[in-house]
Amino acid sequence: MGWNKNELTEMLGISYPIFQAPMAGGITTPALISDTSNCGGLGNLGAGYMKPEEIKEAINEIRRLTDRPFGVNLFVPNVKGIYADEVLAAMTHKLNAYGKELGVEETPIAQEKNYQALYEDQVEEVLRAKIPVCSFTFGIPDKEVMKDLRKQGCVIIGTATNVREAFELEESGVDMIVAQGSEAGGHRGTFHQEESGLIGSMALIPQVADAVSKPVIAAGGIMDSRGIAASIILGAKGVQLGTAFLTCRESGAASIYKQKLLKSTEEQTTFTKAFSGKLARGISNRFIMEMRDQTAMPFPLQNDMTGPIRKQAAKLEESDFMSIWAGQGIRMAKERTVKELMKELIEETEMILNSSY
Repeated sequence: MGWNKNELTEMLGISYPIFQAPMAGGITTPALISDTSNCGGLGNLGAGYMKPEEIKEAINEIRRLTDRPFGVNLFVPNVKGIYADEVLAAMTHKLNAYGKELGVEETPIAQEKNYQALYEDQVEEVLRAKIPVCSFTFGIPDKEVMKDLRKQGCVIIGTATNVREAFELEESGVDMIVAQGSEAGGHRGTFHQEESGLIGSMALIPQVADAVSKPVIAAGGIMDSRGIAASIILGAKGVQLGTAFLTCRESGAASIYKQKLLKSTEEQTTFTKAFSGKLARGISNRFIMEMRDQTAMPFPLQNDMTGPIRKQAAKLEESDFMSIWAGQGIRMAKERTVKELMKELIEETEMILNSSY
C-alpha cells in the first residue's frame, strides 16, 4: 500500500492524505477549499468565528464547486472570562491610542458574548448540512455532539499539541488526531497548559503516533514534499499544511498579508497573545512588540477588542497592526495556485516515498 493509500484516505474517501488547514478569519475561501478537494486532498473551512448563516452560505458554495469530501472546523468554547478591572482598563487605554492613530472611531469593548450558544448554533448548522468531516480545535467536543455527527457518518477530528491531549482525544472517541507541532502558524490548539503544547513536530509526531491507535495527521512547519515524506516516515498517516496555502491565489488573505509572508523568514515569526488572548505564531510587528509587557484579556475577548484595529489596519494596508499568522516554514512560501501547489506536493512526495513502499 503506497503513501497515499491507508486507513485515513479510505475513511475520508480522498486520493491523497494532504489537508489544507482550516484557517479562520476569511482565509479559507470556497475556491481554496474546493480546489484542494478537487485535486484529491481535503479542503477545510475555518468556521470558528463564523455565524451559522455564513457557514451555510460557504458550504453551499463549496458544494457548487466540488462533489469531493471537505471538512469544517469549529472552536470548542473554552472561555475563561476572569480578569482584573485594571487589566481591562489598561488594555482599553492602549487600544484606544492605537485606534486613534489608525482613525478607528469604534471604542474597544470587552463585551462577554454567549460563545457557547454560538458554538451550539454552529454545530446545528453543520448537522443540517450533513458534512462529511468535522474537526475541532481548543478542546474536545462533548459526547452528544459527537454522537449526533457520527449518526450522519461524519468523520470527527481533534487537535492535540502533546501526547496527553492525544490520549484524551482518543478516549473521547474521535476518529483522527491532528498533532500540531510548535512550528505551526496561527493559534496553538492546546487545551491544557500552554507551555505543555510547545513541542516541535519532529518530536511530537512519532510520540503521538506511538501513543494512540487512531490515524495521526501531522501539522506544523510542513511546506513541501520533504516535510510530507518526513511526517509519513515519523508515523503520520496524513499531513496538514496552512502557511503553504496562505499565499495561494485562491486564499482569502489580504494582498498586504500575502506580500508580508512572501518577504519574511523563519526568524521573523514569534508567539504572541496580543491580538487574541490565546497563544499564536505570527510575523512580529510593532503591535506585537509594543504589547509584550501588556497583560492580554482572555480569548476570545481580546480578539473581539482588537477586531476594529485589525480591520482598519487591513483596509489601510498597515501590516504593523495586523495579525499576520505564519509558520516557521515561511521562507518556502510561494505565490501560486492551489492546483500548482497540490501537483508539486503529490508528484514530488511520490518520487521520495514510492520507492520506499
